[in-house]
Amino acid sequence: QAHAVQSGGGSVQPGGSLTLSCEVSSPTYSVYCMAWFRQVAGKGREGVASISTSNGAKVYLESVRGRFAVSRDSRDLPKERLNLQMNNVNPEDTGTYYCAATGLWRGGRCALSTDWYDVWGRGTEVTVSS
Repeated sequence: QAHAVQSGGGSVQPGGSLTLSCEVSSPTYSVYCMAWFRQVAGKGREGVASISTSNGAKVYLESVRGRFAVSRDSRDLPKERLNLQMNNVNPEDTGTYYCAATGLWRGGRCALSTDWYDVWGRGTEVTVSS
């Protein structure tokens, strides 16, 4: 059964950097899309960035474009490692970050929509504060 294990996160000052990682294990099927979502109390889960494993296409939330970078490392297949490099963070980036993955093929562009994904990490806290 596929599962995702997250690492990274913590507290950082505005303007600082942080890296999140997620190891996705999927022994029975290929993963086609992986993504990062975030959530703050009282709000729904918001898609931050996604990456396609078939063509490397990336999608970003507009407010993080140019500051965050999503990447993957597939050197240890069938495990996939998903990373999120967060630069020049601001207090609005505070939240619980979740990694997600799916083996369902829907084309080479991975949407930032929660209903696309069926494997989820447990979440990691990111706090941006001075």
